[in-house]
Amino acid sequence: MRWTLIAGVLAANLAFIGLGAVFGYPGVLAEPPARILAAFAADQAAISAWFLLLTLGASALVPAAVLLGRRLPPGPAATLSVHAGVLAGLVQALGLLRWPFAVPALAHAADQGSAETVFAALHGYLGTGIGETLGYLLTAAWTLLVLAALPRPPRWFTVLGAASALAVAAGVLVPLGLRGADLANFAGYLAWSAWAICLAIRYGRRVPTPA
Repeated sequence: MRWTLIAGVLAANLAFIGLGAVFGYPGVLAEPPARILAAFAADQAAISAWFLLLTLGASALVPAAVLLGRRLPPGPAATLSVHAGVLAGLVQALGLLRWPFAVPALAHAADQGSAETVFAALHGYLGTGIGETLGYLLTAAWTLLVLAALPRPPRWFTVLGAASALAVAAGVLVPLGLRGADLANFAGYLAWSAWAICLAIRYGRRVPTPA
């Protein structure tokens, strides 16, 4: 579990930095579909590769959640954490895979008007609806369930995990235009990345048996 989770976190953050450099991600998502498709077509190979790496990083939560669940003391929180973690990784992967597999065809379609309509629909459903909204909620739920299942975790670890989970969950408010929600979500993922690495290092091999 240790190296799976660490590798996933590092891959996701590296991909995020790469996409910011070559695609202006995630700020580019606020642009009209025509501009997004044009920006994607301008450097399609690199952008697709970075999205594939981001997908691998996000989907690493699936095996990590299963492996950690086997180490946690048996109980409802431990069982639910496995389900939440697996679903969190799957919905994020499903949302992200539209970029390397669906968007290239739309970016080079002969009828750009129709392509922009399809892109907007995919972006709203697979991106905002499944990948982001469900991804935020399930990642936050997994984090809180893991904290609930761990026997007497350090106070700083609990505070960092709970605060980052709530900040990540604030991402569901971004489509509503709530000021500061996007910044809270971004900061939450940075804090969550640090928490996840601490989780992997501290509990990667074993979880202390509760007294």
